[in-house]
Amino acid sequence: MKAFGALTLLSLLAAGPALAEPSEAQRAACTPDVMRLCASAIPNVGAIRTCLRAQRASLSEACRVAVDAGEGPRARAARS
Repeated sequence: MKAFGALTLLSLLAAGPALAEPSEAQRAACTPDVMRLCASAIPNVGAIRTCLRAQRASLSEACRVAVDAGEGPRARAARS
């Protein structure tokens, strides 16, 4: 069941404002990080997104890129 929640998140994670379907590479990049850092948030997609953002410094480089892509330009600019 937790894996289903992680996959649900990953299908929305890189969606960003347009809700585009993420690639398999994006899903693969973040699944280990979700399980390692945010397992307690599964299956709540919003909580997983919040957790990944809060854990940004601990994310793998590939997942960080996917999370950043899903945030949109305004959120990325605010972090800069």
